[in-house]
Amino acid sequence: MNNPLKGVIFDMDGTLFSSNLNFAKIRAQINCHPNEDILDFVARQDRAGQLRSEQIILDYELADAHQASLLPEVENSVTTLFNRDIPMAIVTRNCHQATQIKVARNPLPIDLILTRDDAPAKPDPSALLQIAQQWQIAPQQLLYVGDYRYDIEAAHNANMQACFYAPHALPEYAQRAEYIIQCFSELPVLFKDYVK
Repeated sequence: MNNPLKGVIFDMDGTLFSSNLNFAKIRAQINCHPNEDILDFVARQDRAGQLRSEQIILDYELADAHQASLLPEVENSVTTLFNRDIPMAIVTRNCHQATQIKVARNPLPIDLILTRDDAPAKPDPSALLQIAQQWQIAPQQLLYVGDYRYDIEAAHNANMQACFYAPHALPEYAQRAEYIIQCFSELPVLFKDYVK
């Protein structure tokens, strides 16, 4: 039996907003192995390599940010949750600068946003736990919504419940999430028992 939900934290790219980041192209440009996490790879480089890689990644992220749009039913669902006073936040592996552009272009009633510049990147649970502490809500009563395995891993590393957003095909790892939604309109239903 899952704990009653008292708040929701969202991933950003591919969950709230569209993203056309070409990770294969980014990896090729910074010489990162296809199976390696890009941010882990950059962290292990020498300072000159880090600066070069970080600039390449930033250029891609900024270009993507200027094209981003809200995904279907996101605005309606987030507005529904906001009108019910359900705490909401965003935790993204994106950088602060690109995140600010996306949020400014696609306003949502979510003020609490943590990027990889604010806390270690997912699947590290630090950002999620920071939000739980700020809200004074037990992690077990929070839902983290995302579209990639790092999101499920981050939720579970923080002892939170995971909701996997899968508008298209379901990857095998999706089954590790407590909830799976294929359309954002399904999200508010998960909070039907919410009591402030």
